[in-house]
Amino acid sequence: MNKTLLQIKAVYDELGKSEKKIADWVFKNPDEVLPISISELADKSNSSEATIVRFSRRLGFSGFQDFKISFANYSGEKLTNANIDKNDSCMEIFGKLLEDIYTSLEKTKNTLDEKELEKASELISNAGKVVVFGLGNSASVALDASHKFLRAGINCYSYSDNHMQAIAASHLERSDVAVGISHSGSSKDVVEALQIAKEMGASTISITGSAKSPITKYSDVVLTTVADETRYSILGLNSRIVQLVIIDSLYFHIICKHDKKTLDAIKATENSLKRKKY
Repeated sequence: MNKTLLQIKAVYDELGKSEKKIADWVFKNPDEVLPISISELADKSNSSEATIVRFSRRLGFSGFQDFKISFANYSGEKLTNANIDKNDSCMEIFGKLLEDIYTSLEKTKNTLDEKELEKASELISNAGKVVVFGLGNSASVALDASHKFLRAGINCYSYSDNHMQAIAASHLERSDVAVGISHSGSSKDVVEALQIAKEMGASTISITGSAKSPITKYSDVVLTTVADETRYSILGLNSRIVQLVIIDSLYFHIICKHDKKTLDAIKATENSLKRKKY
């Protein structure tokens, strides 16, 4: 039995009524702990997010994410993709990853709300300023977003430092847009930055893998992705590819559907970069 399950059994009699509901759900669904968000667990166990955090800390974990990681190897599951074997060649691994990416893209296509995607495009294209927040894997996606939107003449910045995220969010206005990227939707700093942005009156957009995650509480627009890899690992890998495709879709929609000013900005960008090549 998983070590964390044994810990829960050991302290079960000491748990409060709400904590026991969480424990009972975990006992019945240990395979579902790793991919679930704190909001989803609160809903499924008929408890609260605060109780889940308290429950996790009672077991000696720093918080819910730390608790989830303890289930990464449950039933022999790996911290990598469950389909990848140590005997696979590099090319075989490449092929398996391509299959996973394709599956995630197809599932995201079926999950993504078309109206939400259109709304995100309109908000970004008409914004006075756009700030994009991302940490860890999502930091590179945030940087890519700012790079592409800037090419289209949009005043856009990305922040991967949690202090700078809070500072940037605190200076936003009603004409501005904040984008939070978090596959789990539970990255505390990104969620808090989006909360601050919303309090300042800015429009908010989230790109997340969980429609019931904490980040959605402060999102005017939610763009939901799907990546099966997180059934096996706390680390999102091909989820990053899906996020990048969403950013690319927004970028191309903006430059194809909007005014001459946007197209002029693209040309100006291309001309300025010609000097950087021999």
